[in-house]
Amino acid sequence: MHQDLTLVTIIYYHDESLELLHEVKSFPKNLHGRVVIPSILKEGKSIVAVCEGEIQIINKVGDCILPIEEIA
Repeated sequence: MHQDLTLVTIIYYHDESLELLHEVKSFPKNLHGRVVIPSILKEGKSIVAVCEGEIQIINKVGDCILPIEEIA
């Protein structure tokens, strides 16, 4: 493995929740250029995407759900 670290944003769900979460971390790449995420970090999560660099998420699914009060 190459020891140069790559900054990534991991977008994921916890297995027990539908809330979309993210973390910014640095990881090494393998010989094929893929970022190696430790198994301990993957436990209990469903990873949706791994993005290069720090991504600022402005809005995500569920952030703008309006209450259903005016339905008649």
